Amino acid sequence: MLSVQGLCKRFGGVTAANEVSLQVAPGEILAVIGPNGAGKSTLLNLLSGLLRPDEGRIEFLGQEITHAPPEVRTWKGLGRAFQIVQPFPEMSVWENLLVGALYGKPSTPRKVAERVVAEVIELTGLAPKAQTPAGELTLLEDKRLELARALCTQPRLLLLDEVMAGLRPSEALEAVALVRRIRDSGVTVLFIEHLMPVVRALADRVVVMDYGRVIAEGPYDAVAANPKVREAYLGRAQ
Repeated sequence: MLSVQGLCKRFGGVTAANEVSLQVAPGEILAVIGPNGAGKSTLLNLLSGLLRPDEGRIEFLGQEITHAPPEVRTWKGLGRAFQIVQPFPEMSVWENLLVGALYGKPSTPRKVAERVVAEVIELTGLAPKAQTPAGELTLLEDKRLELARALCTQPRLLLLDEVMAGLRPSEALEAVALVRRIRDSGVTVLFIEHLMPVVRALADRVVVMDYGRVIAEGPYDAVAANPKVREAYLGRAQ
C-alpha cells in the first residue's frame, strides 16, 4: 500500500531522515518507534506532505506522491491524526466531522458527507456527544474526535502521531480498542508511539528509528530483543 525508498530530509547540518525505506501492507498496523529525536515525526510529516524530502521516493497505492501537496494525498486516501488536537471549539462534534467529510474528498455532496459522518461517529463512540461543542470535550474525547475527523476523509491508510499521549492507562486501553476497530473497518494504520505496552498490544510489525535511520524492523518481541534497539534506548553498556 505504501512504499518509502531512500527518504532523506536535512535541516541545516542535521539529517532528520537518513535514507529511510519501509513498506506498509494493506490491512497492517505498523508501529514506528525510537528515542526522542530519532526522526519519527519528520517521517510522518514527509509522508503526509507537510515536508518535502531532499531525496527519495514515496509511492501510495502504486502512484508516486513524493512531491504531492497534503490535500492531494488526503484525496487519494492518506489520512492523518495529530498529537496536538485542534478542533473548531465552538462547533459541535458533528460539525467538526462534517468539515472533514466535505473536504476530505473533492466535490463531496453534503448528503454523502453526512452519511460518512453518521458511520464514523458510531464507530468512534462519539454519537452521544454529536451536538456537544468540541471545546467542552475531555482529553479522551478530543483524541476520539481527532481520529474521527481523519476517518471522515475516508482514508485507506491512516497516520497516527502519538494519539495516546496524555491519556491515563485505562483511557489508553480504550484508544487501543478503537484503533483495532478502525483497522477491522478496512483502514490500514501506521502509528508513532512512545508507550511500549500500546505498541506491543497493537502492532503487527515494528520499525525502529534512531538518528534518522531505520535500525531494526520485525515483530515486537524480536525488535525488543535486538541489541541495536536496546542500545538506542538505554545507551551502550560500559
